[in-house]
Amino acid sequence: MKKLWDKGIEVNKPVEKFTVGRDREFDLQLARFDILGNLAHARMIASIGLLTQSELKTLTKELIHIYKETEKGHFIIEDGVEDVHSQIELMLTRKLGEAGKKIHSGRSRNDQVLVDMKLYLRAKLQDVTLETEKLFSLLQQLSNKHREVLMPGYTHFQVAMPSSFGLWFGAYAECLVEDMQMLLAAYRIADQNPLGSAAGYGSSFPLKRQMTTDLLGFSVLNYNVINAQLGRGRSERASAVALASVGSTLAKMSMDVCLYMSQNYGFVSFPDELTTGSSIMPHKKNPDVFELIRSKGNRLQALPTEISMITGNLPAGYHRDLQIIKEIIMPAFDDLIDCLQMAQLMFHHIKINKKAGADAKYIYMFSVEEVNKLVLKGISFRDAYRQVAEDIKEGSFKPDYKIHHTHEGSIGNLCNDKIKSKFNKVKKEFGFTKAEKAFEKLLLPIK
Repeated sequence: MKKLWDKGIEVNKPVEKFTVGRDREFDLQLARFDILGNLAHARMIASIGLLTQSELKTLTKELIHIYKETEKGHFIIEDGVEDVHSQIELMLTRKLGEAGKKIHSGRSRNDQVLVDMKLYLRAKLQDVTLETEKLFSLLQQLSNKHREVLMPGYTHFQVAMPSSFGLWFGAYAECLVEDMQMLLAAYRIADQNPLGSAAGYGSSFPLKRQMTTDLLGFSVLNYNVINAQLGRGRSERASAVALASVGSTLAKMSMDVCLYMSQNYGFVSFPDELTTGSSIMPHKKNPDVFELIRSKGNRLQALPTEISMITGNLPAGYHRDLQIIKEIIMPAFDDLIDCLQMAQLMFHHIKINKKAGADAKYIYMFSVEEVNKLVLKGISFRDAYRQVAEDIKEGSFKPDYKIHHTHEGSIGNLCNDKIKSKFNKVKKEFGFTKAEKAFEKLLLPIK
């Protein structure tokens, strides 16, 4: 099977296998984005006279047909075909002849894969954002529902001060707001059109790059053509940082749950069917789901470093090293989305121990409350501290279990409505509908 760059010399088979690597496997996920890029590019080159209107019409019709087959899961990359770009051009050429051969005019596989990856990253970041929103909403619901249920807070793994399940759930909800800001930054970097940069140095054709930017729903161009090529790896690294941020939140939250499920804590539990058992100990209910979320979340935090190590010392221009990044970033999106969905499933069924804070071993979490009460009566903080410390030492400490926290973000004033406003403000800045509407128009036949 001939390649797009074939010059009549047969490549050594082991070399071919090594250089193609796993491209064909991961390129299947890029197929629909490559077709959208082809649709936009075809319209643009027709506008500058490189395709006739008749050729544009037939190319568009066939590309839409291939897109629909892709959505059905029928698209394949044939044996001997190097990548998704080669496969689609081959299919067009088989069906349409000369028109199929013309579609690569003014384009390189370099800017073709760049635009495919940016469209892919944009779509997957949208998927992550939507799943993050679902988890955020669930955590806020749980926070409001359990706002008055006390639990001990810890520092150094020592019982410290009163906390609540409302405060705990709400904390991770607000963490997700900050993660959304990272996702937004990554989305903005991906939302720039590199198409028309060709091999990284532009083209002698009078390409209309703003036209493809609008057709593909990008917010703006990568104007400088060399910079467009420098974006290969940069967009993926920015996305990796965002995924790592969400992964960090999920890992830390999962660690809390693993502790809180243990008999030593006993703060939360889950239905038997959501836990696993032991082959030898009949009493076990293991938090396997959260342990796996924890490990996957921690592994995601290595992503930015891994990509940086591949791209860190590369000069300007395309290098085959960049191919490997697909193998790193694409499975990471799937892992994170799985983790977000499993976290939702688990938290939908979480059971809270409403008496968690009443156990006698947690009595000293109220020590600061007693110190503060003495301060409010006019005793200096340091003297009040010593008085309560002495009561604890002598075994005469008897706290008042009523909590009265009123400042913003405290047990009695969670500010969940303010946190939700922060989340919604970030979400609005993504502008997903622009891309969605652009794709709808691209997939309409030309009359």
